[in-house]
Amino acid sequence: MDEPTFGEDGPPDNPSPDGPRPADHDGSTSADTDLPRAPVQRLPDDLLPSAVTRRRFVLGVGFGAATIAFLRRLPTPPDTAGAAGPTTLPAVPRPTTVPPAPTTGVPDIQPSLGASEVAQDGRVHDVVVAGGRVIDPETGFDAVAHVGIDGDTVTRISLDPLVGSTTLDATGLVVAPGFIDILSYRPNGYGEWNKIADGVTTNLCMHGIDGPMHEFLRLTAEHRPPVNYGGATDQYSHRVSLEVNLDYASDPQLNELIRLADVDIRAGALGIHEQPEYVPGVTLDEMLRHGDLAAAHGVPLCLHIRYSENLEPGTQEEAVDEAISVARRTGCAVHIEHLNSTGGTGRMSEAVAQLDSARSEGLSITACTYPYTFWATKPGTARFKDFQEKFGISYGDLQVAGTSTRLDEAGWRRAIAENSLVAAFAMSDDDVDTLLRTPWTLLGSDAILERPHNNHPRASGCFSRVLGHYVRDRGVLTLPEALAKMTILPARLLDGRSPAMARRGRLQAGAAADVTVFDPAAISDRATIEQTWLESTGVHHVLVGGQVVRSGGVTDRSVRPGVAILSGQA
Repeated sequence: MDEPTFGEDGPPDNPSPDGPRPADHDGSTSADTDLPRAPVQRLPDDLLPSAVTRRRFVLGVGFGAATIAFLRRLPTPPDTAGAAGPTTLPAVPRPTTVPPAPTTGVPDIQPSLGASEVAQDGRVHDVVVAGGRVIDPETGFDAVAHVGIDGDTVTRISLDPLVGSTTLDATGLVVAPGFIDILSYRPNGYGEWNKIADGVTTNLCMHGIDGPMHEFLRLTAEHRPPVNYGGATDQYSHRVSLEVNLDYASDPQLNELIRLADVDIRAGALGIHEQPEYVPGVTLDEMLRHGDLAAAHGVPLCLHIRYSENLEPGTQEEAVDEAISVARRTGCAVHIEHLNSTGGTGRMSEAVAQLDSARSEGLSITACTYPYTFWATKPGTARFKDFQEKFGISYGDLQVAGTSTRLDEAGWRRAIAENSLVAAFAMSDDDVDTLLRTPWTLLGSDAILERPHNNHPRASGCFSRVLGHYVRDRGVLTLPEALAKMTILPARLLDGRSPAMARRGRLQAGAAADVTVFDPAAISDRATIEQTWLESTGVHHVLVGGQVVRSGGVTDRSVRPGVAILSGQA
């Protein structure tokens, strides 16, 4: 992440010389708690550059009907059962220049998570999303169809019309799995509403949950968020609890760090997060120990890697190689956070080539990006040390988020004194384009909106910006390619350990009814570095767990169906 998870004070230039030094080798130094090295984890086919494979299908009853009895259904809340008769919710008025949906090659079989009992024709579904271009990035299904939902589950996808107690008109719109933000922050009772307007239905803090897992779950549940939520155990917060902070950990402290991470994963954490750029006391040995634990549990190790510059000593190339070494030596899946700003800045083609080479070995390595050419973090952090030399930028390339002017030296000093989030315009369009075109990259915002809006605009517009600016306006990637990065690819990163994620990121019978419906001709981000709070436009309907949180372009803030997404649970 660009924004560190520690407190207001940035890290020192170097760890305390009085603390223990890193071992002179990169193996474990604490045999009494070592986990056995797992065999190298081979990358699922879904995440290989050839992405996205097809799963099983079931034949429907008659042309255009494919159904299964839903796998899991929650009781329908009394006020959503349609007691007053069927309701049709219209789409927002849209331009008349909507690109036509595919009219050739329409499949006569519909996607499903498994072959199960076929539902009866004539069923009245709880909700029907009617007449949109339904795209399932996992199977490749792409056709004008109708989606039947019962409880929290998609139960039918049909080429023929369906009947529902509530009908959402999707004519001329795209119907997709709900977007998964793989790199967000904990819901705070405010910023998650902008996520809904951006099409996000699952908000995952894979950069770290900033505390013990049980506290993360308790604090998040208190907000009753409209989005699903989960995250990775945060190695730095454990360091703080042990008073290691930014220093080197002793062997006993490292053993305790591993134990605390294990406790969090058993409590439902979806992965492990480390950030050696911001925590310079993290050694390769410590990363390997956490990689062993990640491999043992089948969860990813998510890394904000060590270097963000191309100057010796310590370059982005070395940082990417270190991450690859951890994957190779432990067998864990490694996910590199925002490669556009850490690891690939100014050298994106080379970084992608490094990772492509590692993936060709069968190593499980992915990365994510956000679609902006500026990153943002607090000015007192190590990232801003010698920023002019490291990134080739000046004060005039800096801007305090939520303001309208670039900085000078006096403004920079004021930003330091006020500990304001500062954006650095230090990335190129070519870097962002290259990473978005790479088949195995995911999309992650690395932000959630909070008052008083000293935020990066990616908190509000990350996903709509990809679909509008990069897909529709510039043609950097296709619509199905973009949707895969925000649905099936993040789901696949986590679904080996989390049954809940195995039901998300797909639009198939049996999948969780997290659905985003948007206008491909109108979807657009509006948030800017000056006005970070502006909601995206073009997202018409959003369902989370089968409940309609947004319809006709209007969000209903009384509907708060988000659930915890945990490892080891459905």
